[in-house]
Amino acid sequence: MDIKVNLFISTIILGLGATLTFDLWALFLKYAFKIKPSNMCMIGRWVRYMPDGIFKHENITTTPPKSMECEVGWVTHYLTGIVFATGFVVLAGKNWLQHPTLIPALIFSIVTVLAPFFIMQPALGHGVAASKTSNPIQSRLRTVMNHISFGIGLYLFGLLTQWLL
Repeated sequence: MDIKVNLFISTIILGLGATLTFDLWALFLKYAFKIKPSNMCMIGRWVRYMPDGIFKHENITTTPPKSMECEVGWVTHYLTGIVFATGFVVLAGKNWLQHPTLIPALIFSIVTVLAPFFIMQPALGHGVAASKTSNPIQSRLRTVMNHISFGIGLYLFGLLTQWLL
C-alpha cells in the first residue's frame, strides 16, 4: 500500500479510535459513578451559531437551540479527534505509527487539554478552565481524565493500525 494512503488511513483510525475511547470512558464514568458526560449537543449548538458570527456565549445552555445541533455536535467531536490525531502524528512522526508507545500519546493528550480550557469552555460560557462552573476543580479533573483516555486510545489504536496496516 502507498505510504501516504497508509498514513492517511492510520491517522483516521487513530482519531476515530481515540475519540471512541474517550466516549467509552465517559460512559464508564456515567454508569459507575453517575458522572454526567459532556453534552455534545451544546458543542453542536456552538458550531451552529458560528455562521451567524457568534463564537462566544454567555451561557450556551440558555442560548436558543438550533436544528441538528446534536448531530453536528457528535460529528464535530469525532472530527476534532481526527484533527488531534493528525497533529499527534505530525509531531510524533510516522515512525511512531510503526512502533507506538504510550508516553508520547499521553503527553500529547494532556497538552490537548489546553483546547477545552482556553477555547471551548470560555466560548460556551463556562469560563477559562471551567472557572464559572459550579465545581471548577471537578470539571478540570474530568477534562484532564477525558483527555488522558484519548491518549490511551491513541496508543491502543496505534497498536491496532500497526497490526492492520
